[in-house]
Amino acid sequence: MDFIDVINNRRAVNFFDPDKDVPDETLRAMIETAAKVPSSFNLQPWSLIVLRGHEEKTRLQSLAWNQPKVNEAPVTLIVLADQDGWKEGHRFVEKNFQEMITAKAMNEDQRQWFADARTSLYGESEDKQLAFACKNTGFFAMALMLAAKNLGLDTHPMDGFDHDAVRKEFNIPDNYWIPLLLAVGYFKKDMELAPPKWRKTVEEIVVKFH
Repeated sequence: MDFIDVINNRRAVNFFDPDKDVPDETLRAMIETAAKVPSSFNLQPWSLIVLRGHEEKTRLQSLAWNQPKVNEAPVTLIVLADQDGWKEGHRFVEKNFQEMITAKAMNEDQRQWFADARTSLYGESEDKQLAFACKNTGFFAMALMLAAKNLGLDTHPMDGFDHDAVRKEFNIPDNYWIPLLLAVGYFKKDMELAPPKWRKTVEEIVVKFH
C-alpha cells in the first residue's frame, strides 16, 4: 500500500470482527515495523503488553469505560512509556551505548558526556521525564497504527481508561506511564464505517506569535 493510501485509509474504527484473529506473524511484523521510528538518543522507551485472551481483555474492559472494542478486537495492546528509560544503569541505556560504540558513533570516553546529556535533557524534573517517555512512545504508537493499516489491519487508540487501576490490575511498575490502549484487528464488515472527521487546514496549523 502506498504511504498516502495508508494515511488516508487509516481510521479509528469502533467495530472489530471478533471471529477474525490477528496471526502472530502479522502482529510481529507490525511491531517490528513500528520499532524503526526515531527516538531521543535511540533510547526507545516503549514497551507493550499484548492481550489476546478473553479473560484478560475483560479485566481491561472493566477499567476502560467498558468499551466493547477492548474485548471484541482480537488483540488489545497496553502501550507503556518508560520514564526511567534515560537513566544510567538502565539495561536499554547500556545496550544503546554499547551499540553506539560498535557502530563507532560514540566511544567509551564519552560515557560521562552521554550520561550528563541525558540527565540535562530528560532527568531534571518529573515533567521532563514524563515528556521524554510519552513523546518518544507517541512516535511508536502512531507508527503501530500506520504499520497495522499497511498490513490490512485496523486499530483504535483509547484514552478512556483508569490509568492507576490498569497499572494495578496488570502489575505495571510505577516507572511506566500508559499513554494509550490500542485495539488491533479487522473491521467488522457488516457495520457502517463513519466518514472521516474534519482536520485543520494548513493555515489553521501554522501559527506565529507576536
